[in-house]
Amino acid sequence: MNSRPDNAESERKAALDYHAFPRPGKLEIRPTKPMATGRDLGRAYSPGVAEACLEIAADPANATRFTARRNLVAVISNGTAVLGLGNIGATAAKPVMEGKAVLFKKFAGIDCFDLEIDEADPEALAEMICRLEPTFGAINLEDIKAPECFVVERICRERMNIPVMHDDQHGTAIVVGAAATNALRIAGKRAQDIRVVGLGAGAAGVACLTMLHKLGVPLENITVFDKEGVLHPGRTDLAPEQMRLANAAEGTRLEDALEGADMFLGLSGPGLLPPELVRRMADKPIIFALANPTPEIMPEAAREAAPGAMIATGRSDYPNQVNNVLCFPFIFRGALDVEAREINDAMKLACVEAIAAIARQTTSAEVGEAYAGESLNFGPDYLIPRPFDPRLLPEVAVAVARAAIESGVARRQIDLEAYRAALEGQVFRSKLIMKGVFAAARKSHRRVVFAEGEDGRVLRAAQAMLEEGIAEPILVGRPEVIAQRIARDGLGITAGQDVQIVNPQSDERYKEYWQAYHHAMRRRGVTPDLAKAVMRTNTTAIAAVMVSRGEADSMICGTFGQYLWHLNYVTQMLETETLSPAGALSLMLLENGPLFVADTHVHIEQTPETLARTVIAAARHVRRFGVEPRIALCSASQFGNLDCPSGRTVRAAMKILDSEPRPFQYEGEMNTATALDPEQRERIFPGNRLHGAANVLVYANADAAGAARNLLRSAAGGLEVGPILMGMGNRAHIVTPGVTPRGLLNIAALAGSDVSSYG
Repeated sequence: MNSRPDNAESERKAALDYHAFPRPGKLEIRPTKPMATGRDLGRAYSPGVAEACLEIAADPANATRFTARRNLVAVISNGTAVLGLGNIGATAAKPVMEGKAVLFKKFAGIDCFDLEIDEADPEALAEMICRLEPTFGAINLEDIKAPECFVVERICRERMNIPVMHDDQHGTAIVVGAAATNALRIAGKRAQDIRVVGLGAGAAGVACLTMLHKLGVPLENITVFDKEGVLHPGRTDLAPEQMRLANAAEGTRLEDALEGADMFLGLSGPGLLPPELVRRMADKPIIFALANPTPEIMPEAAREAAPGAMIATGRSDYPNQVNNVLCFPFIFRGALDVEAREINDAMKLACVEAIAAIARQTTSAEVGEAYAGESLNFGPDYLIPRPFDPRLLPEVAVAVARAAIESGVARRQIDLEAYRAALEGQVFRSKLIMKGVFAAARKSHRRVVFAEGEDGRVLRAAQAMLEEGIAEPILVGRPEVIAQRIARDGLGITAGQDVQIVNPQSDERYKEYWQAYHHAMRRRGVTPDLAKAVMRTNTTAIAAVMVSRGEADSMICGTFGQYLWHLNYVTQMLETETLSPAGALSLMLLENGPLFVADTHVHIEQTPETLARTVIAAARHVRRFGVEPRIALCSASQFGNLDCPSGRTVRAAMKILDSEPRPFQYEGEMNTATALDPEQRERIFPGNRLHGAANVLVYANADAAGAARNLLRSAAGGLEVGPILMGMGNRAHIVTPGVTPRGLLNIAALAGSDVSSYG
């Protein structure tokens, strides 16, 4: 009879299905170059490949120019110490190593081969690994038991001229070092003054305690225990790495060592630290109970025994999870990109400080979105950042690369600021294309009012706006609600101080607002009483009135509700003889570059006049991103082959556009595939006016434009910037309910740019 609880059995099946379907495993290999023609084949293999081979034969350093070696890491294990499972063998370790390879790719864009080697002898294993050097840019050793792991790493580091790191040792040590750095800061203690007790002297335990020593803890202040007792100079069963920590007196007991100790570091087994021993520790003790899945002491018990304790575990369901993923993808990223010969102490310490510094900074909008509802304020329960913090890649990799260069182990010199920008562009896919927009916003000093100022996403965007210096945020909402949500999300802004608050229920300008709204709408059926009601309840209308009165330069709304509902109030107050909505433009960021789509929201069915105006406005706005527009007017018809409504609208719009010279490329009518495939377009209509693939798709109705936008976002993984409301002089933008804090920040940068000439 199966004694496993139903939910546990369900989770087990789900985990197995995850690994088995739709195809076994978690990895695949994909080509990075075209492989569609005979010419491609000739260049990829014979005879073209010979040219690359000869260049490398002449200078082996060329391998990083002509092959994937500089971005390729081997994750190697013999399966003798798999986390939580023990010595399960090389083959059974493969799912773990595949998982490690996936994390390298996910968090740092590093390609990996997982290699499981059935060899227990450390010297023989090291010999095999050393022979792999021509293939890889770096080696990540994983799940090799102590003390053999010390031997394997030592031999490989001595013989290989590429970075080699046993992540169980040093990855764990770096994250522990970062957490300890911040814990000591909070406790008001110095590393050189504290006493540390370690329980567990395996690979990770030794590396962590060694790291604490490098951070300033004297060796004589570190007492270590393993299953045989205390490590002391008379022990004959210890590896050299362990002997360096064997400084205690023979016979020392754990309870004696913990008397007045400042820090406990456990990498041993479950339940080995009784609460009564925690009570013997110093004030504000640091307790890192890292045994997995059950720690040496559960956090609740440790907190009860020492209310001021700072606690970390290896578990994701408690604060301060010591997780190697905070380190290994990023330290390897930095090492690979400067072609470091090794990962040295300077690089590890740089990694420690970079991780610690991120936790001390204000939490980013993306982290807040990923960990919604959790408190991420620097303090006892937030000593280290979370794994999905996007700042880890640029901050840690740049710090590691700088340390490698300064310590002399880098073979490749790079511009670190350009490197940081490239990494930020990799993490924040909109970062590079938005760079010019953000720069323009910083110069403009505009005031941007958010109609839905109580929304948590808006609050995070407002904080980011202040940090980026792109505009002055104004929030429409109830001050007490805004303050409560700022506190809930741990944001570093103060309502009414850092940001202006407009309270719909009690703002002193209420009378002026309803009178302004009534004046604008009195001949459209709005009575004074209705105007008063609107100004008490409709935050979009309030924001629009503020812009119309010059109290804000632009407004952003739409985090809930229908687009056209918001547009109605925007046009009521802000439409003029020269300003009226010309369409909504969405920038979709795809793997092969940006693609713009219009009109996704404003005109449900275009007329020739509105379509021509949408095209002209799109050309202006696309140039805001530094992109030269190539606009395709899309329809079901291909250059007149169908007599359909969309075709007729596009043909008439083309006549309007052709009535005078236009400073941009445009062509129509055509379907989407023809717009994106210049060869197909040339076969259908030789000599057409577009050169290359279109980068702006303008449709004759919102159904088609919206479908294209949604497919690019959902099926093709496109990241949207927008929608951008065109034609309103940059005085208003309407987002959609699915917008993220980063999306709001991007729109705020657009709204914060003084670009009235764009229309």
